[in-house]
Amino acid sequence: MLRALPFLAILGVGLATPLSDNEYWALIVTRIAIYWVLISGLNLIVGYAGQLAIGYVALFALGAYTASVLAAGNATPEVPAFAALGIAGLAGAVFGVVVGLPALRLRTFYFAISTLGFATIVTQIALAWQPVTGGGIGVPGPALPAPFDTPWGLLYFCLGFAALCTWITANIANSRFGRALVAVRDADVAAEATGIDKARLLILVFILAGALAAIAGGLFASLQTYITPDAFTFELSLLFFISVLIGGRGSILGPLLGTIVLTLLPEVAAPLAAWSTFLYAALLLVIVLAVPGGIAALIDFRNRKPLPAGRVIASRPEAIQQLIAHTATPDTLSLRGITLAFGGVKAIDGLDLDVKPGQIHGLIGPNGSGKTTTLNVISGYYRAGAGTMTLGGRTLAPGRSTDRASHGIARTFQTPRLIGEASVLENVMIGATIEGRASFLEAMLRLPRHRRDEAVFRERALLALHAVGLDGVAEVRADRLQHSELRFMEIARALMLRPAFLLLDEPAAGLSHDEIDRLASLIRAVSDAGTAVLLVEHHADLIFAICDHVTVLNLGRILAAGSPAEIRSHKEVVSAYLGA
Repeated sequence: MLRALPFLAILGVGLATPLSDNEYWALIVTRIAIYWVLISGLNLIVGYAGQLAIGYVALFALGAYTASVLAAGNATPEVPAFAALGIAGLAGAVFGVVVGLPALRLRTFYFAISTLGFATIVTQIALAWQPVTGGGIGVPGPALPAPFDTPWGLLYFCLGFAALCTWITANIANSRFGRALVAVRDADVAAEATGIDKARLLILVFILAGALAAIAGGLFASLQTYITPDAFTFELSLLFFISVLIGGRGSILGPLLGTIVLTLLPEVAAPLAAWSTFLYAALLLVIVLAVPGGIAALIDFRNRKPLPAGRVIASRPEAIQQLIAHTATPDTLSLRGITLAFGGVKAIDGLDLDVKPGQIHGLIGPNGSGKTTTLNVISGYYRAGAGTMTLGGRTLAPGRSTDRASHGIARTFQTPRLIGEASVLENVMIGATIEGRASFLEAMLRLPRHRRDEAVFRERALLALHAVGLDGVAEVRADRLQHSELRFMEIARALMLRPAFLLLDEPAAGLSHDEIDRLASLIRAVSDAGTAVLLVEHHADLIFAICDHVTVLNLGRILAAGSPAEIRSHKEVVSAYLGA
């Protein structure tokens, strides 16, 4: 409820506008509400998913013209205003996907340019299609029926719809879909490891954002009463985009405040209205240099509190059994004849490997011997040139990283992959994303199945944090943690999947002696619960202390394999890796 107070206060100020008895302010507040309808959806794309969609004025214009043309009867029999807005929303959803599809292949600025190109296309069509759009002369906007046909009626309608959009997008942001968007933005490799399908996720968000942008355009046409191509300028597109940037990533309230500030700025400083683009750019520069986190960082008082010094990771291995709780014995993961070459260099050369349930399998060797490459092949990040991978007799498709989580394969990384602006609890909850049963629509409307999913994820994430010893920092931003805490946080995220196979890539790197001991107890508890562990590690003492079987790689080939005692006494291993 406390989180809703700022939004309710803003809504209250908007609803109180009629007390001013000034229709000019009704116009301004209505415009803010309409802009926010678009920006609330755009925020999911830019602020949460990290896609540089600069040209969303295209969908704004598309919605405005679609609603206006249908209401005016220029191409079809006249359509009632609300029906025209609904059809505009459908058109925006379709073209939202069309505009967004390049994001699945293009990166950063290339995608931004493609959205600007679409905006130019829409404007040129509006100019050229004179019999329908009126060309440069324009077309009347749709007139809403009573009681929304007055300035105050339209104000209340737009405020109500803006409030609905805020609720919808906040629901998405606080769901597994919102966490997945942020994971795609900040830790895409880890997102793939947890089974997040980036393409499907972005398409769903593009549909929602496109529909909201087009409906906002239709409402804008009603507010303006008459529209021409000149109304949809590059400056307006910048206002939409910069509102999200100065508001702050991963926030709903920040971009809302950014929308209010940027819309009011030319009105408050009317003589500078002609310099609006310069003002937007200058404000953005100030925010980037002074407060990189935007308005959201300025109002995030909770994360300014200092954390206790000398924190100790007190892991609780006894909680692992309750967390993982396999209902059946996992299968064996087998690699046969795996070969992978980078150019003329063979990183893996005919590797055979069996990872058995309830066993800790150590994978050691000198740098460049192919250890992490092996994990990447198993995880689907690399496609082997030859060989097969099977799981209980079923072949694992090569080069498909997003399907490994569905087979019960979880992993950690050499360098912790985290979402710094999210809490530790939210980082860990991402690990169970694929287990969610609620659809995007159910999450958007906060229906019962979505609420059940969230309750289960939260409870399990708290248990995972309790097991690794981080429950005391669950609500802290992940980028405030120490390196060792991030290591254990990654393990907690992997355990959220209740994996049959856990791939650990140098989890002891950077840990103290005591922390390594706690890590060893934790890994052994995971193995005792029935999970197969494949451990890549340079700390030989850890390997020999907890592993049931050890494979030694050298130049992509198996140098030796056997029990820890056998490996310790293997002459070639001692010479090539362990030292005298």
